[in-house]
Amino acid sequence: MSVARDVLVTGGTGYIGRALVPELCSRGHRVRVLARPGSLARVPACAEGVAGDALDAASLAQALRADDTVVHLVGTPHPNPAKAQQFLDVDLASARALARVAARSGVAHIVYVSVAHPAPVMQEYISARLLGEQAIAAQRLTATFLRPWYVLGPGRRWPALFKPLYGLASMLPQWRESAERLGLVTIEQMVRALAQAVAAPPPAGSVRIVDVPDIRAA
Repeated sequence: MSVARDVLVTGGTGYIGRALVPELCSRGHRVRVLARPGSLARVPACAEGVAGDALDAASLAQALRADDTVVHLVGTPHPNPAKAQQFLDVDLASARALARVAARSGVAHIVYVSVAHPAPVMQEYISARLLGEQAIAAQRLTATFLRPWYVLGPGRRWPALFKPLYGLASMLPQWRESAERLGLVTIEQMVRALAQAVAAPPPAGSVRIVDVPDIRAA
């Protein structure tokens, strides 16, 4: 029998969050969504909207409760190499703020969306996400790091054109590992993997890695 958890979702009005929040509610979790005041109207009706800013430690501290599971989805939309500074100012800054505050707040589990690596492109994005992982791990927090490469969904399906190339690469021994590690996942697979992470945290104080094959298996 699954345990109903108190879940705070940051970035819950974004691309993944809009699909994840209703799924968490349907599984019986008590869900709150941290959102800036102008975005509160976009919080799904099944969840409680909490006004705040994920980049501000004081705001996070007010939103967090002891024993919360925090799903951290804050990030730069449509990342590309031209947004390198935003990766530092938004993606990394929010992860570091969460790590500092969560360590003091008695948070039970952090579920953090990172990125698959190594990869031949998007080095600034990968660096920011890995530094976010390090900030959370340094606080000895119980955490799950999901590492997708690209999440296919509404308005984000053009990479599916490369599926034949992925299929070819998976048949070649020298490319197989990279093709699996940097494979495409769907929004449905991502939501299921996140929901499973919420339901089943790793042992206290440890970090679990969920890579592309594991996301697909969810």
